[in-house]
Amino acid sequence: MNAPPNEFIRVPHEAMRRFVDAVAQAAGAPAERAHLLAELLTTNDLRGVFSHGTQQIAAYARLMREGSLNPTPDIRVVRETPTSLQLDGDGGLGYFPSHEGTLRIIEKAKEHGIAVLSTGNHGHFGAAGIYARMPLEHDLLTYVTSGHQMGLSDGGPYVTAAGGSPMAFGAPAGDGRNVVVDFGAIHDCYAGDPHRIEISRLAPGTVFRGVGLGAICQSWGGFLAGVPYGRAPEAREWPGANQGSFVITLRISLFAEPADFYAELQAYMADVAKLEPLDGFDEAMLPGSIEARREAAYREEGIPVGERHRKGLTAVGTEFGITPPW
Repeated sequence: MNAPPNEFIRVPHEAMRRFVDAVAQAAGAPAERAHLLAELLTTNDLRGVFSHGTQQIAAYARLMREGSLNPTPDIRVVRETPTSLQLDGDGGLGYFPSHEGTLRIIEKAKEHGIAVLSTGNHGHFGAAGIYARMPLEHDLLTYVTSGHQMGLSDGGPYVTAAGGSPMAFGAPAGDGRNVVVDFGAIHDCYAGDPHRIEISRLAPGTVFRGVGLGAICQSWGGFLAGVPYGRAPEAREWPGANQGSFVITLRISLFAEPADFYAELQAYMADVAKLEPLDGFDEAMLPGSIEARREAAYREEGIPVGERHRKGLTAVGTEFGITPPW
């Protein structure tokens, strides 16, 4: 889970966005690409998704500078039908084909009811929730996942079979609130997690479900996008372009009147709020509510930036000659 740091300074989101934008451009990204990346990463910070927020620019900038990722990708259509789209990311960050592709399949789904996107030949695409949220204002339901090149070692922990396992689901409630589930299926059981053995012993079903979901991430988001299993392709111009993504979005109206769907979801959300919270938590709520609340607060108060976050951005700012916003 992404929890706000215990000790932090507040940084205005616009100042943070400008810093990330400047670092991306200093690493070679064109202005338009840098603007988009900075907006997406800063918005993740605003939602409290710090793991996939502005601290990621340090790794991205270095990968572009060192030639692992293409800073100036030319996104190319591989296949297209009225209800599907496949894009080649040209060795750049995955944000660019995934964002462009999601925008395009939103229009396809609005016209035809359902549309599917597959992207490949790119690096990290960020938080899956970015793309699950984009269709919400269009009365669309969405599923997102991503796969990366992986290889399993003989005798390694079973949980590694899940890979990175990112996925997100989005459902609009029609009143400005949304249910957005954005998670990694096996994150609580990664090999380095101190509770992995205990979780595996007490709740093996949780581990099996996580690995099962991870297998879908790898097959739909990876293999379907041309990401090979366990071996490098014969020629890869950009070594960091080892990931793919998958997005499917569909109209609520294929099956129900949107107003009726929204009324049911709103009633459901209201009753969930009356339930007894989990031990250690103050409120009961569905996924997506806490992110919306944080975004409203952080836009007003500033993003809480902890020491580790601050050190990482200070270091990359120094490398690229960009002054951090503190």
